[in-house]
Amino acid sequence: LQCWEVREHNSSEWCHFIRSNPDCQLDGGFLNYLDGVFCVFPPRLLPLAVTLYALWLLYLFIILGVTAEKFFCPNLSAISTNLKLSHNVAVFSLTSPLHGVTFLAFGNGAPDVFSAVVAFSDPRTAGLAIGAIFGAGVFVTTVVAGGIALVKPFTAASRPFLRDVIFYMVAVFLTFVVLYLGRIRLGEALGYLGLYVFYVLTVVLCTWIHRRQRGDGLAPPGPWEPEMPTDVEEPDPSSTNSGDYGEEYRPLLPSQETSLRILTTALSPLDYRKWRRKPWYWRLFKAFKVPVELVLLLTVPVVDPDKDDLNWRRPLNCLHILTSPLLCVLTLKSGTYGLYQIQGVFPVWGLVTLVASALALIIFITTSNEEPPKYHCVFAFLGFLASAMWINAAATELVNILRTLGIIFQLSNTVLGLTLLAWGNSIGDTFSDLTMARQGYPRMAFSACFGGIIFNILVGVGLGCLLQMTSSQPLVKLEPDSPLVWVLAGALGLSLVFSFVMVPAQCFQLGRAYGLCLLSYYLLFLCVALLTEFRVIHFSS
Repeated sequence: LQCWEVREHNSSEWCHFIRSNPDCQLDGGFLNYLDGVFCVFPPRLLPLAVTLYALWLLYLFIILGVTAEKFFCPNLSAISTNLKLSHNVAVFSLTSPLHGVTFLAFGNGAPDVFSAVVAFSDPRTAGLAIGAIFGAGVFVTTVVAGGIALVKPFTAASRPFLRDVIFYMVAVFLTFVVLYLGRIRLGEALGYLGLYVFYVLTVVLCTWIHRRQRGDGLAPPGPWEPEMPTDVEEPDPSSTNSGDYGEEYRPLLPSQETSLRILTTALSPLDYRKWRRKPWYWRLFKAFKVPVELVLLLTVPVVDPDKDDLNWRRPLNCLHILTSPLLCVLTLKSGTYGLYQIQGVFPVWGLVTLVASALALIIFITTSNEEPPKYHCVFAFLGFLASAMWINAAATELVNILRTLGIIFQLSNTVLGLTLLAWGNSIGDTFSDLTMARQGYPRMAFSACFGGIIFNILVGVGLGCLLQMTSSQPLVKLEPDSPLVWVLAGALGLSLVFSFVMVPAQCFQLGRAYGLCLLSYYLLFLCVALLTEFRVIHFSS
């Protein structure tokens, strides 16, 4: 029996059905959402359980966003700087595009990729991954791209646009073929990753050729390339701790702070001066984020190469030596490895605690509060690993709760992926791209729409399926769970063909008419998708 059939039984049988049906067992995760909604809550309180699950779903998106923005991306940037791939070098360095299509793309697409990897780990939730990847593609290439054209009409960068759209159409066609065959083999999974490597090399090669043609001059960018912001951006106060004062708040005489004061200041997620200036809705949203930020500050170190002290906080960083490894072993496979008893006597987490405590004590004794140690860059790798584990844990809970909501409302995983999961993972990109357009960089924001989602589909599908393959079974079955998958694939392909034809036809001059067409297209697609899901529109098999 399929798990979604539980609602067709009598309410008194729900709990027994959920606990006895193998299809209702959730893989991974810390909470059993199906058991909670059908066994813990009585049937008359089902609306309350759904409301609580919806609120928890929103909070999981906040956790993903905060972790990626304030912890995962900064550490990824610090790693790239230490590997001499700094994005702060001159505009004409080849490492700049390489950073953009590798490290920056990985940072921005981390929630999408981790969600896809988790969803592909179970054939029952693979539809979530397909729906989210295709749904986010349609959303970004229509709503976000159209919103940019409405906010700030502009001239698109022709060669980057054509390159990215062609690569994305190839990726969508490859995925369409894989879905038609119903499985993906080892060679095809490696083909996804190989295509992304080829895309990265193409970006670097095109950039090198174009700059050689320009003679490495400082000529202003033409309509064939996105403009680069040259103004020095004012540092965002939210990215600093409350102890990082501006010049007017800096004491005249240097003073040595105690370790306790450094620890309490570093663990404060609030900038009280900024708090007083902000409107009430910002304060309300910040209040929801504070618990997440506090836990992340306790468990994830952040290295900032732009600061003189590299964000070295000796008491807190020494505490991270203990908390970060504990976090990793207790979240890996939902704590299975961390709780494992060595020879049935001593738990793994206990051994990690002893070793990490000794190492933290040694580092605390041999370092000072004022100057970071020479090996401080290692904390960037530790922070990267810890933040990745946080994102993976949140993505696992996200996939499980979406599957639970699908069973409650008898919805396919694909429709949940193309709506809730796609919207949740794309909301951050939407705000950042529209903000960039309003600030005068619409071409860069438009290029990000097509460049970023190439990483999501190629690495999300390729890596997600590759990690599920074994030596005995080097393939992953990808059987569409509803006709909606074909609607989704067709809509994404059609939107790309529309932009591929219309943008050059308008001589790359994109205005409000183009933006309104894209927004109207997405609304039409959403209506067709929902009507297909609820079987108002039927497709022959």
